[in-house]
Amino acid sequence: MSEFIYADWNGHHVKLTWYPMKDLSENITVTSVHGYCFSEGKILLVNVTGRGFNVPGGHIENGETVEEAFHREAFEEAYVKGGIHYLGVIEVSHEDNPLFVTGGKYPLIGYQAFYRMDIKECYPFLGTNETTSRIWVEPEQVKNVMNDHELALLVLQHALKMDECLLD
Repeated sequence: MSEFIYADWNGHHVKLTWYPMKDLSENITVTSVHGYCFSEGKILLVNVTGRGFNVPGGHIENGETVEEAFHREAFEEAYVKGGIHYLGVIEVSHEDNPLFVTGGKYPLIGYQAFYRMDIKECYPFLGTNETTSRIWVEPEQVKNVMNDHELALLVLQHALKMDECLLD
């Protein structure tokens, strides 16, 4: 089952659709990776310059797999390492975006992959990249702290359900 919303991204009208466990081997273009990082029942959020508190994540670099990109982003932004589990993707469609530039930075339809990380190693926070701080938040408080669209909370629900599966 998928759920969608329309969002305004700096004047760009985009359709965002959540696809839990979508097969990444399908012919899709994953442009970025993101994830909920868990430790002792709390969720790690990072304060990203210009965006506020959010989950670690970012763009995939040339030659990286999607998983490698998430591990790198989690370490660069939050200084954590751990095991990851795939959750699904958010499809980002610019089909209804009058400002979309063909041949620009993003494809007409791209995907953001989402993971759950269970933190095994937490290093001192240095703030040397685009994040200025990190905080640990109770799952029920994420909606009050994180600066993102409502599909991000739906992804969180899937990450929390995976916690239940991992405990079984």
